[in-house]
Amino acid sequence: MPETYSHEPPYTIGVICGSIAASSINRRLARALMKLAPADLECSFIEIDQLALYDRDRDDAYPPEATAFKEAILAADGILIVTPEYNRSIPGALKNAIDWASRPYGENALTRKPVGVIGASPGGIGTAVGQQHLKTILSFCNAPMMNEIEAYVQYPDGLVDDDDEVTVESTKEFLSTYMQAYDDFVRRVLTVVPQQQA
Repeated sequence: MPETYSHEPPYTIGVICGSIAASSINRRLARALMKLAPADLECSFIEIDQLALYDRDRDDAYPPEATAFKEAILAADGILIVTPEYNRSIPGALKNAIDWASRPYGENALTRKPVGVIGASPGGIGTAVGQQHLKTILSFCNAPMMNEIEAYVQYPDGLVDDDDEVTVESTKEFLSTYMQAYDDFVRRVLTVVPQQQA
């Protein structure tokens, strides 16, 4: 069995935005969350926009972009996914990224990786249905998920300004609480289920 380890904070958090649109409100939300994160969470984006469509015929020779993506996930202590809802599910680009991350069989980069899921939509249900689909996928990928606090953010125009500040105080307080809960969750997972050493 590989030797296991855990370490003291800070913890590196890979932030994946489910939308690849530069104008995405979820990318704005992600930047705001990174700014609200506790000091012990060192957050940076893991991008998915350069990934080709997953093809199992390439399992024996992953393209460089997919290899780099998997390596970024493996190097992170935790993953935060900020996603829109498309047609009552997740964007195809996000599903494609998860397919690359979790394949080939036996080389799943998401296994035992603590994951937080959050999303924003202009609509009233704020990505609730899409998040449930995402959690089903992540459950199969053996990724521990923070199931409380749930965060379905209705995003009116101007919720996050150009300086990545949340302009509605009650929402800012909620998102700060969410990030503190995610920090606590990452600590619990890494203590109970320490990551495998490469």
